[in-house]
Order: sequence, then C-alpha cells, then structure tokens
Amino acid sequence: MNTRLSIAMAALSLSALALTGCGASTTTSTGTTSAPAAPATSAAPADLTTAKTSLGTTVVDGKGMSVYVFDKDVKDSGKSACAGACLSIWSAVTAGSGTPVVEGVTGKVGVITTDAGTRQVTLNGMPLYLYTKDTAPGDVKGQGFNKIWWVINPAGEKISTPAG
Repeated sequence: MNTRLSIAMAALSLSALALTGCGASTTTSTGTTSAPAAPATSAAPADLTTAKTSLGTTVVDGKGMSVYVFDKDVKDSGKSACAGACLSIWSAVTAGSGTPVVEGVTGKVGVITTDAGTRQVTLNGMPLYLYTKDTAPGDVKGQGFNKIWWVINPAGEKISTPAG
C-alpha cells in the first residue's frame, strides 16, 4: 500500500511540474527566470528584427518568421481588416504589455488593440501578420498571396515582387 501511495504522489508531482512548465510560456524575452524559458507563443511580446530571405532583407519576428502586411488594412486606422477565417491563416503579430523590441527595423513601430483585445504590432501604421504556411525561419510562402499580402523591408515598405 505504501508503495502505491509513493507512486501516486510521484505521478502527481510530475503532473504538477509539467503544468507549471506550460505556464512558463508567458515569460517574456526581456524577463528573467530561474526556470528554462518555454517556447514563445503568439501572445508573447513581439520582437522584430531583419533577416536575409529570397526577397532580400525583410522584417521577421523574434523566431525569424517572415512578417506580412495586408493591402486591405488602412494605414494609421488603428484597426485590422483581417478577421474571422482570415486570422486562422494570417495570425496577428502580437505584443505583451510592453513596447515591442526591434533590431534593424527603421520604420515606426507601434501597437493597436484588436477586437479580441490583443495588442497587435504595427509598422508605419500597418498591422503585421504571420502566415501559417511559413514553417521555417526565412520562409516567404505568403508573399503575393491573392496579390494582397506582402513581406516588408526594414523601413516598413512592402516588397511587391513575387516569391521565387
């Protein structure tokens, strides 16, 4: 009986430890923690930087994933035109409570609040998105999608050449 109790307690402790690890995903890249950092989620503060892609130097998120703008968005409107099913393919680049950290990006970085209450990062007044079919850093599979989705250069200008 004592052995069963010990095994049950050990299993419970491991479950609690695993759940605690899941909760660590809210740790920001600028915060400090004694536990290993969990992978960033879309709700983590956005870090924008630049990377060389097949389209030249483009803006990417902190994981190296290409960032896109949407032609249906209106510059400086404070709103995203991508909603519903659109957001299941084109997720918003989000920021936590702080100011997004940028490196190599020369355009004006800002934040808008989405209808869902998240803080979406903007560049030169345009909301930023990630494409779900980009699976590796540097992918630009969404470039020119429906002739309305574009990667951007460090100044925040869309690159309208097709991927190839």
